[in-house]
Amino acid sequence: MFSADVKRSADGCQHVGRCLENSWVMVLQAQLESLLQGQEGIRSSCSFTEQALNHGSEAEVLLVKKQISASLDELANQELPLWPEENSQLDFLVETDGLRKSIHNLGALITTSAVAAETVATGEGLRVCIVGQPTSVTITTKDRDGRLCRTGNALLVADLSASDGTVVGEGEVTDHKNGSYECVYRVPCEGRFTLSIKLYEQHIRGSPFSIRACKLTDISLTADFSKNRLKSPGSSHAEQCAVKRPASTYSTGKRKENPTEDDLMFRIGTKGRNKGEFTNLQGVAASSVGKVLIADSNNQCVQIFSNDGQFKSRFGARGRSPGQLQRPTGVALHPSGDIIIADYDNRWVSIFSSDGKFKTKIGSGKLMGPKGVSVDRNGHIIVVDNKSCCVFIFQLNGKLVSKFGSRGNSDKQFAGPHFAAVNQNNEIIVTDFHNHSVKVFSPEGEFLLKFGSNGEGNGQFNAPTGVAVDANGNIIVADWGNSRIQVFDSSGSFLSYINTSADPLYGPQGLALTSDGHIVVADSGNHCFKVYRYLQ
Repeated sequence: MFSADVKRSADGCQHVGRCLENSWVMVLQAQLESLLQGQEGIRSSCSFTEQALNHGSEAEVLLVKKQISASLDELANQELPLWPEENSQLDFLVETDGLRKSIHNLGALITTSAVAAETVATGEGLRVCIVGQPTSVTITTKDRDGRLCRTGNALLVADLSASDGTVVGEGEVTDHKNGSYECVYRVPCEGRFTLSIKLYEQHIRGSPFSIRACKLTDISLTADFSKNRLKSPGSSHAEQCAVKRPASTYSTGKRKENPTEDDLMFRIGTKGRNKGEFTNLQGVAASSVGKVLIADSNNQCVQIFSNDGQFKSRFGARGRSPGQLQRPTGVALHPSGDIIIADYDNRWVSIFSSDGKFKTKIGSGKLMGPKGVSVDRNGHIIVVDNKSCCVFIFQLNGKLVSKFGSRGNSDKQFAGPHFAAVNQNNEIIVTDFHNHSVKVFSPEGEFLLKFGSNGEGNGQFNAPTGVAVDANGNIIVADWGNSRIQVFDSSGSFLSYINTSADPLYGPQGLALTSDGHIVVADSGNHCFKVYRYLQ
């Protein structure tokens, strides 16, 4: 009887294994067919174009020009699945206690959806470390679509190598069981080292990482020098160490066992349509009297909370008439107390009184898709038009003061700009979503500087969204694709991260500084807003 039960259990495991294997084969086969179809489309379009150019008359070429242009544009913008969409993990966990209870309960097969091509690492330890001291890196696993994994058990290995390739140590990886991991390593001496982080024997994005190991005194001197050095606003982004922020007044001053529980103060909201619930929240504004305003995009309203997260009120009604909201994306507060709301689908900006009564709308007939709004020191309303890739500046009465920008990749152009902030010099700071950068302009719209590039390293972006400026002129940016918040000085040099690892962000959008000096961010993918400690 015992041997028969074991045989049935073994046969069951083999059957499950075959099912998983067949599932992987089907996914990869579908991916291969998609690639082959794309290849055939490219060949067909190229052949058609060559025949038209080589054998057709000028009149015939002109007749098919539109068809050829459309076909080539479609091919240029086509995204093909070039990375494998499944990993090969298949583990068997033996449950000896279950075996005592019942021979049928031998264990469980586990897998994850994490893939190396989308998984990212963040933290100061990717650039610099102190000799002999533990250095931490946070790893966030993602699936093939770039979505955050919510479970653990992924196979991660971290190796530390010297400049000659000799392995000098291994990182200790801790699984937080929520899709995020902490890697802690130590370096034995000064110099350059390489940290390789692999998921299922494949390098994650950005790996291997080049690390500079310094003595503690060298790090301190570097930090002091960077604070006192006068930077040119147009200077290029030089390689530098991230400066860890000191413990906040809310901290005990002791290092916690789980260092990812540092900066998050609280989160408010779940997915829904009731008060205090959200569906795709986007813009955020904070008042000087302790209020936080959230543009709840898919619920067609604006919700208002106190700084400590207490719900106060909401206003807005769905519709396309003046006073109604169709898709509110940006929100700002005017010195007069008025609430400024960018309505993407209605293609205008609505102005409400402080108690939510509609007053007027501006920009109708000029705006194509307003995303973010801000207010400068002259009381002018800054509107970031995502669709037309330009920035409009209006007076409160709706009169157009100026506009700047166009679609493109140059310094003065944008590719899907999202939000804007204004610093103490009245300069306009705009996040350029598809160009993976932040650009700074004079009050008149003259280009001053930009910073950022596509990537996951310090100072890099994967589609930046929300932006705010603190009292010292530091620029805080929501990095949408990398699901993190970065802090830069006024010249665009990277300073630090806001620690968001305890409860990871998922596609952060708008952010603002509250009147009590904290950061509030719209965590759109998790349908809530979060408040983090922040020391200016």
